[in-house]
Amino acid sequence: MMTFIAPRLRKPAGNALAGTALAVAWAVRGGPAWWLSIVIEVSVLVRVITLYVRGGEDSDEGALVGSRADERQALIAQRSWALGGKVAMIAAFAGLTIAVAARAAVWWPFVVILAVTGFGYLFGVSTYRAGEEDPADDANVGYEMRSPVN
Repeated sequence: MMTFIAPRLRKPAGNALAGTALAVAWAVRGGPAWWLSIVIEVSVLVRVITLYVRGGEDSDEGALVGSRADERQALIAQRSWALGGKVAMIAAFAGLTIAVAARAAVWWPFVVILAVTGFGYLFGVSTYRAGEEDPADDANVGYEMRSPVN
């Protein structure tokens, strides 16, 4: 997917892109708090430098940041993402329930989040499901065969 970017730079580059997008959005928003975009960007730069330095270390955290995770770390990351998805679905449902009960006019963002996480779950099930098992070699295929020994 991102093979043209060195593994050690992948996470820092992703953080830089996301953080800069947030800072730009805050600056475009304008208003009296426009200066927070500068604070956000400085924080992003500090985070990116920290990630780059940690990515070069020979540790579990360095392997994760440097995109050199082993199977155990990849499984932990996969389970963490799954838990995050479950929590997002539960929070979206709870928010929707509370918004409807309070007759709030802003219930639709909860429906959108619930729908996106639900479709993501269904996509994951359809993508990563276990395939149908093949019949065993000696399984009955529907007709009788004579044994060559007889």
